[in-house]
Amino acid sequence: MDKTSLVIDRVKVAEAREILGTKTLAETVDAALEEVLRLDKRRRVMDRIRKQGGLGPDPAELRQLRTR
Repeated sequence: MDKTSLVIDRVKVAEAREILGTKTLAETVDAALEEVLRLDKRRRVMDRIRKQGGLGPDPAELRQLRTR
């Protein structure tokens, strides 16, 4: 881990701390970064699902299943 100095909005930190349930500034920043990374993964999965036409059988597969 790196140690750094930054200018940060204390109001936003307080709000994030409450949402994330963290205690320190470092914990809050780290948890917020983790949340951003998880959000990006969820978005990529949802994009992939949309491009593939969703979850489950497509309309042609449904017709086939109904005629069995």
